[in-house]
Amino acid sequence: MEKTISQEERIRRAEEIYYRRKLNNNNVRMPSSQVKQERENRQFSLYKKMILQILICIFIYLIFSLIKETNYIFSESVISKTKEFLSTDINFTQISKNIGDFFQKNQDKFSFLTNLWRNEESTENTNSEEQNNQNEEVNNTNEETKNQNEQTNSENTNNENNIGSQNSQIESEEEKQASSDNENVGIGGSSKDEQVVQVSAEGTSTKKTQMEIDAEYIKKNFSMVLPAKAKITSPYGKREPTEIVSENHQGIDIGVVVGTTIVSAMDGTVSVVSNVGDYGTHVKIVNKDVTTIYAHCSKILVKEGQKVKKGEKIALSGNTGNTTGPHLHFEIRREERTVNPELILSWT
Repeated sequence: MEKTISQEERIRRAEEIYYRRKLNNNNVRMPSSQVKQERENRQFSLYKKMILQILICIFIYLIFSLIKETNYIFSESVISKTKEFLSTDINFTQISKNIGDFFQKNQDKFSFLTNLWRNEESTENTNSEEQNNQNEEVNNTNEETKNQNEQTNSENTNNENNIGSQNSQIESEEEKQASSDNENVGIGGSSKDEQVVQVSAEGTSTKKTQMEIDAEYIKKNFSMVLPAKAKITSPYGKREPTEIVSENHQGIDIGVVVGTTIVSAMDGTVSVVSNVGDYGTHVKIVNKDVTTIYAHCSKILVKEGQKVKKGEKIALSGNTGNTTGPHLHFEIRREERTVNPELILSWT
C-alpha cells in the first residue's frame, strides 16, 4: 500500500528536484534545508510586495481625499475674504511708528540685548588691544635682538685701541649696503658689491668690498666645513643666462649625483624645510646673523627647529626645482647679503 504524501511535501520535493537540475552542471546537490530557506525567502518577498501595495493604496486614498477637500479651500467665502484683505490700504508709516513705540515702551525688557552687544564689542576691542600689545612686544623683542646683533658685530670688529666711532661708520655703511642689496636680490641672482673703506687697528684705511668684510667676519667668528666634497660646476656671480639659468648666481653649484650625502657647513638651527619655489626641496640653517642654504635636494633629513652640528648629515642631493641637472646649490648669507662661499671655504 502506497504511503500518502501531503501536498506540502509534494511541493517541497518538486522544488528540490528543480534546484538539483539547475545546479546539475556543477554536480551540486542542494540540501532540503536550503530549499526550505529559499521558499521562505520567496514568501517573505511576497509579504513585502503585499505591504508595498497596501501603502500605495493608502497614498492614493489620501490624494483623493485632498482633492475632495479643495472645494472648501477654494470656496467663494474664502476667495472673497482674501480679496477683501488684499484690497485693504495698509499704512506702513503708522505700523513703523507703532513698532517704534512698542520697543520704546519695552526698552527695559530689551536692555539685556544692548548690554550683550556692548559686552561683545568691548571684548573685541580688548582682544584687539591685546593683539596690538603682543605685536609691540614682538617688535620690541626683534628690535632688541637686532640691537644685540649690531652690538656683537661692533664688538667683533673693535680692536684694543677702541676706535668705536670708526666702527660705527662701518656699521652704517653695511646697513646702507644691505638696503641697496635687498632691491637686487632674487632667486639665483647675486647682489651689488660696492667698495667700502675699512680702518685697521694701525689707523690705516683700506678699500674692501662689503662681501670681503662679511667673509672675514664669518671666517673669524664661525667654523665651517664643505657641505659636499665635489667639483664646483657653476661659481658665484655673473654667468651666461638662459631660460633656466639666471644671469647672476647667488651661490655656487656643486656637481654631485642624486643621493649624495649633504652635511651642515656650520653649527646652527634649521629655520626652513620646504619644497616650494625654484630652489625645489631645500633647507636653511641659521646661526646668529649667518645663514646657509642647501637647495635642489631629493630628501631632507632634518626638521624645522632642530639643532644641528657642523658636519652632521642634513639632506640627500637631487634634481628638484629649477635645475639643468643634478647638483647641490649652496649659499652663504650674512643677514640678507650673499657671500661667495669660495672666499670662506677651499675646494682645492
